[in-house]
Amino acid sequence: MIITADNGYFFGLGVFETIDVVKGHCVLLPQHLQRLENSGAFLGLKASVTSAMVYEYLATEAPKGYNGALKISISQDNTIFSTRENPYTPEQYAKGFDLCFSQVRHNETSPFTYHKTLCCGDNIREKAAAQEQGFDEAIFLNTGGEITEGTVSNIFFLKNQGLFTPAVSCGLLNGIMRQYVMAERHVAEVALTSGAIEKFDQCFLTNSLMGIMPVRSLGTKVFTKFDIALDIKNQYDKDKARL
Repeated sequence: MIITADNGYFFGLGVFETIDVVKGHCVLLPQHLQRLENSGAFLGLKASVTSAMVYEYLATEAPKGYNGALKISISQDNTIFSTRENPYTPEQYAKGFDLCFSQVRHNETSPFTYHKTLCCGDNIREKAAAQEQGFDEAIFLNTGGEITEGTVSNIFFLKNQGLFTPAVSCGLLNGIMRQYVMAERHVAEVALTSGAIEKFDQCFLTNSLMGIMPVRSLGTKVFTKFDIALDIKNQYDKDKARL
């Protein structure tokens, strides 16, 4: 792989998508490519990747019936495809994730917050710091102390069958899986402080590789039920082939 030194390499001015591939099928590919194009336009890039280009790459570079992750990265002079294993395991879904709050605040006033760009140093550093402390993921608050998202995930809460998630305006990336859940279920977008989580019964995370991940704890709050999260996960797993 040869990378041209451009503004993506020097300054992080690029965009990327990570896509779940199941038996050679790229799940929610049109939505990923649309976001790639939209975020590329935000940076003045022509992110013109087509479904045909994606499947041609998989046909030549991945085993037949490939299962794993496909990453597409775009910058001024580079279009890069790469594959890797999906890191999430059945044991993690059974156990549930343990989360902490990051001490770094998300900047809800920055337009970069709302796009999936290569400027993700805070996310990488804070996820690594959380894992070093024995947690699976870290959750960001914004400058007003409201919950936004995880370092690599969106977050949902449940109370009496009701679903709630932080509003995009709080400062977060409107993830592809977040959009899937909101299309399938009635979800209220709200502003939540860290203290508000005590009233919720369940919690789960989403991203394109993990799908739906139950949460066992967030800070000092322990969630003892996973049933709704696993119900949504099971439905999503059934839907993958048609998405």
